[in-house]
Amino acid sequence: MLIKRRDFLKTGSLATASLLLPKFLKAVEGRQVLAPKGKVLVMLQLNGGNDGLNTVIPVRNDIYYKERRRIAVPRETSLSLGTEAGLHPTLTALKEAYDAGEMAVLNSVGYPNPDRSHFRSMDIWQSASAASEYWQTGWIGRYLDAQCAGRPSAALEIDDTLSLALKGIQSKGLALQDPKRLFESARGQYFVDYAAAHSPEKHEDTPVAYLYKTMAETLSSADYIYQQSRRKPATAAYPATGLGKQLKTIASLILADTDTTVYYVSLGSFDTHINQEGQQKRLFQEINDALAAFIKELKSNGKWEDVLVATFSEFGRRVSQNASGGTDHGTANNMILLGGGLREKGLLNPLPDLLDLDAGDLKYQVDFRQVYATLLDHWLQADAEKILGRKFDPLQFV
Repeated sequence: MLIKRRDFLKTGSLATASLLLPKFLKAVEGRQVLAPKGKVLVMLQLNGGNDGLNTVIPVRNDIYYKERRRIAVPRETSLSLGTEAGLHPTLTALKEAYDAGEMAVLNSVGYPNPDRSHFRSMDIWQSASAASEYWQTGWIGRYLDAQCAGRPSAALEIDDTLSLALKGIQSKGLALQDPKRLFESARGQYFVDYAAAHSPEKHEDTPVAYLYKTMAETLSSADYIYQQSRRKPATAAYPATGLGKQLKTIASLILADTDTTVYYVSLGSFDTHINQEGQQKRLFQEINDALAAFIKELKSNGKWEDVLVATFSEFGRRVSQNASGGTDHGTANNMILLGGGLREKGLLNPLPDLLDLDAGDLKYQVDFRQVYATLLDHWLQADAEKILGRKFDPLQFV
């Protein structure tokens, strides 16, 4: 039986499974031995360019309130992060984490020669390239190449499609909405018929064998992830939102000691050119409620010390509000880090300098690749210089 390309692609997430070079061809028989238990990284991508100044608010900065007369967060309603900063009032779970010493904030994170295009700037963040370079692989994908070849479940994106961030040269992560759906799709008639009609020995070093290996790895991973997800289901009261369901899936897999080291989730759109206040509040409420359940679940099961959540957005917003009650594309932004294993807590560097702007935009002070180097070197025990392509001095938050 011939399988048509469009039929193979119907399953979406299956087509993004780990791809290995033909010389490694051999059908997967049973699950590989788990990697040694270690740390887990959860990347939370805020699509659209979240407004960092209304997330971590410079409550004692008169310029902030002058430039944002309609949309500034009042200092009296913000959640205190010390004398100089406050948190958006919706983010009560993050405030609790901050008070418990389980939250850190990096301000003014960005890169040289920033790009204000959503797509181009996100590619830069996901690939970890310079603004002048165009890379076809992502920083997590190259981590898989270096550390986790042949183990597509080492990095999971809880979505229908796989982001550039999880695409390596030889290895890719796996995209799925939920383990059961992936499991059922992997056992669809197209895959069953194709596997029955082909073997890698018949087609060694051919595109057919390459596809066969992809399918074999996918089938193995789909079965493994589904079985693991059933071992210890999450029991906390998660909200019935997209992010709530995603974090519930991640929690179940963490509790089951799945061999996944990186999880990737996205939420948006934070592209708040108009009526920013209501849109950002709604999205922050979704983040807050989902993270509250997630943190509670992991703490009650003794896992919070080994999990690190990192948020990022492709860029921040301009300092001044626009005429539509919103903000336009900017440059540098903050990143929020959450976890029980942080070595440094609170505000890790100064708030943005609103007197020293670049044509109305914040100047970056921390290269985002320094953050990646820290996550790779200190959290995932990987060779950051090899993965990122050059040396970036790591920070000390983990």
